[in-house]
This record gives sequence, structure tokens and C-alpha cells, in this order.
Amino acid sequence: MSTAEATREENVYMAKLAEQAERYEEMVEFMEKVAKTADVGELTVEERNLLSVAYKNVIGARRASWRIISSIEQKEESRGNEAYVASIKEYRTRIETELSKICDGILKLLDSHLVPSATAAESKVFYLKMKGDYHRYLAEFKAGA
Repeated sequence: MSTAEATREENVYMAKLAEQAERYEEMVEFMEKVAKTADVGELTVEERNLLSVAYKNVIGARRASWRIISSIEQKEESRGNEAYVASIKEYRTRIETELSKICDGILKLLDSHLVPSATAAESKVFYLKMKGDYHRYLAEFKAGA
């Protein structure tokens, strides 16, 4: 087994460990290493699913936060609490910045490594669906901008 393979196996194992511990940001880091490993070729079905689960959990938490904060912002605006609204807008913007970074990260990874290395139709469809999902997530909060 080559060093690259050992590193790949170790990163996959660590990603699974991070998933068990519900440490999804770290899971993303481990799976990005797997995806960026030179001469990896295509990710296995398991690796693909681990990457997807990692990003889905990282983005899901922030999407939920954004929806909650946006709802609170609307309530405070309707009540005329402008002092609170300014603080809420600032907080919402911070969440939007995090959402943008996460989406940009996976979209770049998809464009630079995953889609080009996908040879099987199933892989290509999986990655293109992911691209669509993350563009949709961007559109959810940028539509109002």
C-alpha cells in the first residue's frame, strides 16, 4: 500500500470518526483531503457519500440558523424595533458569509476535482446534483440581496 493510499484510508477513517462525534466541519476537512489527493481518480461510493453527508450537515445547520434569524428579523421589523433589526441584520449577514464560504468551497471542489475525475455516469450525476443543490442554497439567501 502506497503512502497516498494509507493517507486516503486514514482520512476516510477519520471522517467516519468525525461523523460519529457529530464534528461535521472536521469531517469536511478529512473528505476534502481525500478528494484532493493526487492520482486518486474517482471517489468510491462510500467516500462520495461521506463527503456529501459532511457538507450537508455543515450547510444544514447554517441554513436552519439563517431561516430562524430571518424570521425573527421580519417579526422585529413588523413591530418597529429598529434597534434590534440592525443587530439582527448584522448577525444574518455573518451567517450568509458562512453559507457563501461553505457553498463556494464545495462548488470549487466539484469543479476542480470531482466532476472532472468522474468517469461513471452515476458519479457524474451525483456531483452535478450536488452542484445544483449548493447553487440553490446560495440562491435561497442571495435572492433577497
